[in-house]
Amino acid sequence: DQYAVEVIMTDTPQKETILIVDDTPANLHFLDELLTEKGYRTRLAPNGGRALSSIRTAVPDLILLDIMMPGMDGYEVCKLMKLNKKTKRIPVIFVTSKGDTLDEYKGFEVGGVDYIRKPISVPIVLSRIKTHLALYNQNKELEDKVKERTREVVDTRLEIIRHLGRAAEYKD
Repeated sequence: DQYAVEVIMTDTPQKETILIVDDTPANLHFLDELLTEKGYRTRLAPNGGRALSSIRTAVPDLILLDIMMPGMDGYEVCKLMKLNKKTKRIPVIFVTSKGDTLDEYKGFEVGGVDYIRKPISVPIVLSRIKTHLALYNQNKELEDKVKERTREVVDTRLEIIRHLGRAAEYKD
């Protein structure tokens, strides 16, 4: 069966994890080899359903997503991901042979961050992956700093309330 490609994990510890979703095994393996060679960890999914179950198992840092797949297309996969609180911020780059402007518009409308047409240009794919991962990591760092600062503000307010309570006790 030509679609019997399982979700495969290739471990290289130094870089982020990229989920590659495509129903054509040759495309999966080409992108897998390219990204593994560049030091990325990759996971492969041959269809939308496997992609969604893979994401539930372990959240990737970026997704390369084909649009035209049997069953659930890439637009539907992206829409479902963006509805989930855990996965809505994952950058999705559509990699497809659909080249119409309306197709691109639809890809951005459902939550994609970029759109690459097949046949792919290796330098373009690598550059866009690098750019979107950098943006994603910056956003994660900012969110962490906001959470930390919010926690500090809450702690400070609680401390002020405790001190005011003690002051009121002494006054009594």
